[in-house]
Amino acid sequence: MYVGVRIPSVEVTSAASGRMSSVLDKWLWHHEYWLPPGITWKEMEDSEHARYPRPRDLAIAIPYAFVFIAVRFLFERFIALPLSKHMGVREKSRKIAPSQPTLEKVYATQNTCPKKSDLLALSKQCDIPVQQVTAWFRHRRNQDRPSITQKFCEASWRFAFYLLAFVAGLCVLLDKPWFWDQKECWKGYPQQMLLPSHYWYYMIELAFYWSLLLRVSLDVKRKDFKEQIIHHIATIFLIGFSYCANYIRVGTLVMLVHDASDYIMECAKMLNYAGWRRSCDVLFVAFSVVFLITRLIIFPNVVIYTTFYHSMEVFRPFFGYYFFNVLLMILQLLHIFWAYLILRMVAKFVFVGKIDKDERSDDEESDEAEEVEDGRMESKSASSTNHNGVLNKMTNGMRSKSNERNKLPKASSSL
Repeated sequence: MYVGVRIPSVEVTSAASGRMSSVLDKWLWHHEYWLPPGITWKEMEDSEHARYPRPRDLAIAIPYAFVFIAVRFLFERFIALPLSKHMGVREKSRKIAPSQPTLEKVYATQNTCPKKSDLLALSKQCDIPVQQVTAWFRHRRNQDRPSITQKFCEASWRFAFYLLAFVAGLCVLLDKPWFWDQKECWKGYPQQMLLPSHYWYYMIELAFYWSLLLRVSLDVKRKDFKEQIIHHIATIFLIGFSYCANYIRVGTLVMLVHDASDYIMECAKMLNYAGWRRSCDVLFVAFSVVFLITRLIIFPNVVIYTTFYHSMEVFRPFFGYYFFNVLLMILQLLHIFWAYLILRMVAKFVFVGKIDKDERSDDEESDEAEEVEDGRMESKSASSTNHNGVLNKMTNGMRSKSNERNKLPKASSSL
């Protein structure tokens, strides 16, 4: 039974290790959770002619995640940064907060956005007007906000990965019978051989999401920061579960369906940061079409249908069957919700000619974010000062109550 690599231990700890292994065998790797009735881990052992997925394989994604982080650093510095200059990305001028040690200490250790009562106290302490204290904190916050170039570089990195992942997925799946006939996903299940191309497809996707999780604290901070963490963890969990249960044929289809639209969105963001409004609008329309087709037509009618019905022609239901299908249904409900938000944006663009806000964007802060004036939040309207096209609010992060309710986590590669 495959529960991981056996690590030699001293005689003193061998009994404890045995008990731990027994607990894992009983509560985590029990074959009834992961495999159909009548199949045990012993029947999934490798042979001279076949290799099957093993839980311990997933450990390789961790070191590869650090490789992704290193490659990303080099990519952003030597490719994305020169590209941003070539495409005309321009930084907005920012006012530098004057030296105020007392205010700086409060900003760094207590609160970056003090309340009105705190502002009054700081005003007396520093012997300057309240309006000046308010302006100092606003300028100081703006200094810490990420630059447009940084946002462009991050979008470039995601665009490069999603595009390569989508192309690689096509290369891996186009010649496979289950790409054209989904009943083939279950032929011989669960004793389906693990192909090297599928192994690397899974490990690369898993390592990429590990790298996003490890880097999330250093990336551009968005208002859906917690949602991003939850999404990355959920994605890692789902990829791992489908691998261990040998749902790999279906899993590759799911990853391909999601990667199909993500690189278009990231490219549209790049164009928006560079100020290429018309091209950005065209790509957003293309993204909307691809998203609606892949998430509302192909995903439910191909992927979910085969996991619900075609699989039952091969085996009886078990825990993994119910668990995996419930997760797919939850994902489909999210697709419907996101599609509704996208269609609202498209309708405004077609009939009104502009969009007041991005219903689907990951909300980012910028220099035009909300300002604190006398303890009240006063939102600036970006549409009154510039015309940034369809993705204006996607990338300039104007805060609104609607966006607080309608956060879009990065669900693109979730299984």
